[in-house]
This record gives sequence, C-alpha cells and structure tokens, in this order.
Amino acid sequence: MTILVTGASGHLGHLVVDALLERSAPASDIVAGGRSVDKLADLAERGVRTVALDYNDPETIAAALDGVDSVLLISASEPGKRYAGHKNVIDAAAAAGVSKFVYTSVSKATTFDWPLGAEHKATEEAIAESGLPAVILRNDWYIENYTADVQRAEQSGVITSSVGDARVAAAARKDYADAAAVVLLGDGHIGEVYELGGDVAVSYDDIAAAAGEVLGREVSYVRISRDDLLAGLAGAGLDAGTAEFVASMDDGIRGGVLADTDGTLARLIGRPTTPFVDGLRTALGR
Repeated sequence: MTILVTGASGHLGHLVVDALLERSAPASDIVAGGRSVDKLADLAERGVRTVALDYNDPETIAAALDGVDSVLLISASEPGKRYAGHKNVIDAAAAAGVSKFVYTSVSKATTFDWPLGAEHKATEEAIAESGLPAVILRNDWYIENYTADVQRAEQSGVITSSVGDARVAAAARKDYADAAAVVLLGDGHIGEVYELGGDVAVSYDDIAAAAGEVLGREVSYVRISRDDLLAGLAGAGLDAGTAEFVASMDDGIRGGVLADTDGTLARLIGRPTTPFVDGLRTALGR
C-alpha cells in the first residue's frame, strides 16, 4: 500500500510522515509531496519518495498520484484561497481510483457557521460528491497556535483576546499527526468523520497560567471587546477585511466551536493527548 502525504513540507505533513515511519510503514511505501522538494530532503534521506506537488498545479498532482493507493490531503494554509486547490486534489484522486482519501478539516465544519469553516465545509462536500472512500479528520486547535501569544507575553505579562470565557480543546500537532497515521494505516475507518480534540478543554485563564509556568513569570489573561480587538488590529496595520476575519475567529471560539472533546483523539492514537503546558514548552523550545 502506497501512501501520499500532501503538504509534507509543512509542520503537520512532516509529522505525519514521521508518525507513519514510527509505526513501521516502509519508507518505500510513502510519498511525501510538497511545493518545495528541497524542504523534503531529510525525508528523502530516510528513504521516502519525495515529489513536487502544488495544489494549484494539476499536473504535479497527477504525477504524485502515480501508483498511490491512499491519500492524505492536508488542508492548505491560506484562508480564502484553499478550496480550488483542494478540489484539484479531490478530482485527481477520484480519477486515479485511490482506495482511501483522508482530509484534515476543522471542528464542526458542517454544523458551525464561521468564516474559517466555510472552505472546509465546501471541501467535505466535494469529497462526498466525488464518491471517494473517505475519512474526515476534523482537527481542533493546535497548541502551537498560541506560540506567538506566549512569546509576546514574555515581555508584556498578558495574553489578550475577545473570546471571553471560551474553552478550547487544543492538542499538539503531533497528536493530530499520529491520528492521521493511524487512519492511513488501519482498516475500518472509511466513512467516518472524526471530531478530534485534546483530552482537556482549556480556558484562556488556563492558557495564561500555562504560559506563566513555561516562561517563569506571571502571565494574566485580559478580556477585551470585539471593538477593542478590531481597533488594535487596525492600529497594527491590518486592513479592514483581514481584521474582520481575525475578529471572526474569536467570535467562533467565543461561540464554542472549539470547546468540545470526547476522547476520540486519545482513543485513536492509543494514549492521552499532550497536556497543554507540555505542548507549549515543546513549541517554545523550553
């Protein structure tokens, strides 16, 4: 069984390849695709076949799919420009007749209305319409998403947000990568939609406390209004459209889109998910 991991030059994709190898998948059975083959050099040194793959270049997708049985489509990183590239991969995989198609979506993609979920919802719908034998992995937030906030807090002592008292079931990228590897290698997952999150949903007060523990200083969470957030983003030079998108992210989090956790991720990977403070420490190299 040959597995294509798209986006392998990115953080999550590279970790998925690592996880496949850790689970004794032969390197010769893994194809790592990315826009920059140079960034895949360390994987090539381990025996993984590396290929150029650009979601917006159908020729590279078709070439990467040659001889492939299973595909992991890791969602593109640029909001607002993802769907067309995703559709190219879906169409090519359907034409190639792959036996398993796995997609990394986002929490509640089809049931919660927020801008971040729109392209994921459209992608899930396209996968369903394609008839591909598919598995959907709806990933909650990454602990690593808070790295920049914590780095700023090292100087300021505060983490600010307009999410109010929201909770987030964050897990480490490695946890989600392990889940993808399990699904790619295992049987019985076709047709499943897995809502994946950390074992514990943390509040932003919890996040500030974890930041303080890692940084060795007091860090507090400061609640701000949506208007204050927009004003701050404008002051930082963001255009109105980008600022509104960022504010909408907080709206969704405040509305609970990332709050739910039922242990599915831990059950898939066969271990507890990474505690928030440990994931933060690793992300910061502390």
